[in-house]
Amino acid sequence: MKRIKTKELLPGYVLAEDVYNYNGQMILPKGLVLTDKVITRLEFYSIMSVRVEDEVQEVPESTQNSVPELNELPHSAIIKQSKDYVEFKATFDETLDGFKNSINNIVELNSPINTDELLDNTRNLISHAKNSSFSTMDMLHNMRQYDDLTFAHSMNVSLICNVFAGWLKMSPEETDLLTLCGMLHDLGKLKIPDSIIKKPDKLTTDEYQLVKTHTVEGYHILKAQGVDVHISNAALMHHEKCDGSGYPLGLTADRIDEYAKIVAIVDVYDAMTSARIYRGPMCPFRVIELYENEGLQKYDAHYILTFLENVSNTYLHYNVLLSDGRVGQVVFINKNALSKPIVQCRDEMVDLSKIKDLHVDKIL
Repeated sequence: MKRIKTKELLPGYVLAEDVYNYNGQMILPKGLVLTDKVITRLEFYSIMSVRVEDEVQEVPESTQNSVPELNELPHSAIIKQSKDYVEFKATFDETLDGFKNSINNIVELNSPINTDELLDNTRNLISHAKNSSFSTMDMLHNMRQYDDLTFAHSMNVSLICNVFAGWLKMSPEETDLLTLCGMLHDLGKLKIPDSIIKKPDKLTTDEYQLVKTHTVEGYHILKAQGVDVHISNAALMHHEKCDGSGYPLGLTADRIDEYAKIVAIVDVYDAMTSARIYRGPMCPFRVIELYENEGLQKYDAHYILTFLENVSNTYLHYNVLLSDGRVGQVVFINKNALSKPIVQCRDEMVDLSKIKDLHVDKIL
């Protein structure tokens, strides 16, 4: 690895680290092979030098000076066709089967909770991603079609909590604890009839009140097992809101467990961006917009701002469909308007933060 001045870069160099602008926003990811277009972007953001790998890759001449056409393979398609993704998804499916058995045994047979065994579930998946060209979030972004309100959702939340812990610079012990909080937060849903949990229509008032009891049910199961208090509190409090508008207890910020505050953010994000029996997955940028409009009142400001800034950056380089029908690639995240990135369309660079009625409609 070596540091080279931007003006001395050549196509074929491989970035050895993520590149950030002077506002702390990531503009290029580690592992990207430089082309003339990418080097121009570095110059545009006044990046004076970058670290690159010692080995230089050959860049086809046809791509060195051209702007990628929008009919090129989208970033998501590149991920899905990769060996790394196929292996990650296979491991996820296999892990999910074992996770279902473990959780069912805990709830139905009162089997003791083996936290090391549960953590092995996520460690295997995280390890797959770390040894891959793509991140854990890249993998999960492309697995949004699971219509599973309990098991796949809980596995997703645990994995995103693990990533979130890194964004918060938590210790390894705190990371493991937050990962377990995410994994077991919805345990109480197994006490709710499947006919209600999987109902495709709007719930009646009585049915909704019954679903809300999953927080208390999960708390009692986990407390009886003697797990760390943060884990049982996350089950109880992950639907509480800092302004007191949540359930089951209507707690305000000062009374909500810190780990529960984090799980609450990830729980809603994963639920809204995943497919459900009654709807398709919501566009992540629309979810980020909802958080921007309402999140600072309902969620802990430090946690929600950290989450939104980092999760929005994970969508850099994805192809998107805009609400006016144009297709483009996300090339920059606006720090003061995270749901309104700059998108490179075929004919122009579109700054969504400056166009009120235009937004990202879909990740392609």
